[in-house]
Amino acid sequence: MNKKVIVIGGGLAGLSAAIRLRADGHDVLVLEKNERAGGKLNIREGAGYRFDTGPSILTMPWVLEQLFASAGKKLEDYMTLKRVEPQWRAKYEDGTELDVLGDLPNMLAQIGSLSPDDRDRFIRYVDYCRQQYELSLKSFYSRSITGISDMRQQHSLKELLAMDPLKSMAQKTEHYLRHPHLKQLFNFMIMYIGSSPYAAPAALSQLIYVQMGLGIYYVEGGMYNIARGMLRLLVELGVEVRTNSEVLEIIAENGRATGVRLENETIACDLVVCNLEAVPAHKSILGSQPQSASTIKKLAKYEPSVSGHVMLLGVNRSYGNFKHHNFLFSKRPEQEFHDMFVSKKPSADPTVYVGISSKNDPSQAPAGKENWFVLTHVPPLREGENWATYQEAYRELVLDKLERMGAQDLRKHIEWEYQFLPNDLQSLYGSNGGSIYGVVTDRKLNGGFKIASRSAMLGNLYFVGGSTHPGGGVPMVTLSGQLTADLIREDLLKQDVI
Repeated sequence: MNKKVIVIGGGLAGLSAAIRLRADGHDVLVLEKNERAGGKLNIREGAGYRFDTGPSILTMPWVLEQLFASAGKKLEDYMTLKRVEPQWRAKYEDGTELDVLGDLPNMLAQIGSLSPDDRDRFIRYVDYCRQQYELSLKSFYSRSITGISDMRQQHSLKELLAMDPLKSMAQKTEHYLRHPHLKQLFNFMIMYIGSSPYAAPAALSQLIYVQMGLGIYYVEGGMYNIARGMLRLLVELGVEVRTNSEVLEIIAENGRATGVRLENETIACDLVVCNLEAVPAHKSILGSQPQSASTIKKLAKYEPSVSGHVMLLGVNRSYGNFKHHNFLFSKRPEQEFHDMFVSKKPSADPTVYVGISSKNDPSQAPAGKENWFVLTHVPPLREGENWATYQEAYRELVLDKLERMGAQDLRKHIEWEYQFLPNDLQSLYGSNGGSIYGVVTDRKLNGGFKIASRSAMLGNLYFVGGSTHPGGGVPMVTLSGQLTADLIREDLLKQDVI
C-alpha cells in the first residue's frame, strides 16, 4: 500500500499533504520551484525591517494542531501562537473607529454606543454564524467535498436547509444588522477567502464566528514560522523538500501519472499531489495531455479570486492610532465589490488593509519604527494584462487614503519600500491571474464549491491548495492537504479491496 509520492509545490497545502502522507507511511518528495518553500506565505527583509509577504492572520489553529498530532507531535514544540486582541481596528471615512474584539461584553458595548438597536441583534447574528460553523464541522472541515451530492451524504435535509442555500452572506448580514458600518465590517470578513459577500453562500457567515468566537492569532517571530515548523517536522520525518526544482511536465501513460520531468532529470512515482492551482496546471505541466483543453473548459466556472497590490513599507516612526491589524474601509462597499467581481476593474475607492506586526513583535522592525504591510485587493489579471499599468497611480491612491485616515505625513516617513503586484503573484506562485485565495466562492457560478481534489483526468493525480476544497487562507489550504491525504488513503484502500 505504501507509495512513492511526488508533491509539486511547497506551499502550505503541499507541505501539509506531505506531512500527512509521510505519517501514513508513504515515501514522499516535495519539489518547489522557488528558492524557499512556503508558497504565498513568505518573507522579505530590508533595512532592519522584516515582513511576512503573504498571510498575516491565523484563524482556526486547531487545523495546525491536528496536522502535527497526525505525525505524533505537538504544535507548541514547533511554533508559538499569540492571540491578538483587539483583532482589528476598523476605520471609516466619516472618522468612526471600531475595535473588533473577541471580548464579547466590550464588543457589545462598542456596538451599543455606535448603534443601540444592533446590540441585541449582534448576539443573534453571532449565534447564527456559530450554527453555520458547527454544521460545517460535520462535512466541510471533515472530508473532501466536491458538490451537493457529497453534502447530502453528511447532512440531513433539515441541516442542509439550515445552511440557507438560497441566501447570500450579505443577505443574512442585512437580516440581522442595521448600521451600515457594522454590515460593511462583518461582510468584509469574506475577504479572508477573496470572495464577494453578495455572491458567496450564507453558510460562509461562519467566518464571523471563526474570527470572533475562536480568535485570531499571530505566530511569534513572524507568520513564516508556520512554514519553518512544517519544514522542520518534514526533516524529522525523513521527507526531502527540494527547492529550485521546477517541474516542467507531469508524465502520464494509460490515464495515470508515472512521474515528473524537471529541466535535467525525470523522476518516477506512483502518485502525484499538485499544489499548483488546477487551471494553471492544466495549461502548463499538464498541457501535453490530450484531455487538458476540454478539462480547462469544464473548470471555467471556477474563476480566480481577487489578487492584490501589496506595499511593504519601512516607516521610521510609530503611529499610535493604528493597531496590529487595521482595515480602512471604502465609502460604498457595494460599489467596491461590484468593481472587483462584476466589472473586474480596480476600485477607485478600495478598502485598504494595514498589518503592523511590530506592534506585537518588536523583532520585526528597528526600535521606534514600524513594518507596514499594506494590501489592497484588486481583480485578477486578465489574459495578457500587466498590473504595471496601474501601479504608480494606485500607490498614490492608497497612500492618499492612509494619510487621510490617520497616517499623517506617511510619505515623509517611508524609509524603505517594496511592492508586490498581481504579476509577481502569478509568476512566483503560478496562481491564476495572480489570485491570492484560489478560486472565488460564488453560489450561482459554482454553487460555492471548489475544484475537486481528485483529478478527473489522471487516476492517481490529486490537487491541493486554495483552488480546491475547502479553499483559500492558511487554515483552509493546510486542511486541504490533510483532507486530500484522507482521500488518497480511501482510494488506496478501495484498490486493495479490489
